[in-house]
Amino acid sequence: MRRGRIGALVLLAAVAATGADAQTRLGADIESGLPWHVAALQGASWSLVCRFRPVTYQASTYNTEAWANRIAETGRGSAGGRLPSTDGSCTVTKTGGRGAVAIAMVKNGEAQVAVTTDPARPAAVGFF
Repeated sequence: MRRGRIGALVLLAAVAATGADAQTRLGADIESGLPWHVAALQGASWSLVCRFRPVTYQASTYNTEAWANRIAETGRGSAGGRLPSTDGSCTVTKTGGRGAVAIAMVKNGEAQVAVTTDPARPAAVGFF
């Protein structure tokens, strides 16, 4: 009975170590990955959700091991930024206004662009 518990603990520790190693540690540099850009015409508003491999980063002096695997933003007009990793995907949804909303990402010189004018049909791009 005791050997079974020890074996289970060793197995649990090995699985936990593997999961922790799968995360990328970024420190304070959280915008070093893929660039993304949203363009919205004629005052259109949008919401953006980007997903990527799990990362840990320094959110503040006191929180040095914050964890993330997605970002979410809302806006109107154009905006851009970078994901914290070199792989990921972004989906943009039109939330208001008259114009179209587009999302673009670039990796190694290859660009992906998607456009939507319908709030019920989000536009998505990504590299994995």
